[in-house]
Amino acid sequence: MQLSNLKAPQGSRKGRKRLGRGESSGLGKTSGKGHKGQSARSGGGVKIGFEGGQMPLMRRLPKFGFTSQKKEKVQIINLRDLECFDDGQKVSIAELKEKKFVRPSFSGKVKVLATGKLSKKLSIEGFQVSAQAKQMIEKQGGTVVETLSAQAKG
Repeated sequence: MQLSNLKAPQGSRKGRKRLGRGESSGLGKTSGKGHKGQSARSGGGVKIGFEGGQMPLMRRLPKFGFTSQKKEKVQIINLRDLECFDDGQKVSIAELKEKKFVRPSFSGKVKVLATGKLSKKLSIEGFQVSAQAKQMIEKQGGTVVETLSAQAKG
């Protein structure tokens, strides 16, 4: 058997509906569109959501919520995730991207939260750290240097 010899099974392929090919075809004369009316005309029919003049469902339901276009993207890193770094190592966004905690294309902010425990002395640089996480890092003998924008945001 070769690819050039393959054929579809009998009955699996159906021909297109051929309209207007004589009365005996069952789809001749009006070609299945009936007599006159909106749906018999070319380009006729109703738009999506039209309910015959009744107030459409999409307009009857209340609008709610708001999605800000200026919302900042923040990647969350937990303290337990930082356990994979060596004792005394400097941790920056470049190292996080290298260890695949942050996508290489990510351009938003990174924030460390105090979820889990940390047993290593690390030097955190260049991103936001929650107050509790900062306290836990410094308790282990590590240091935290946040960026200017991170300090301003809190």
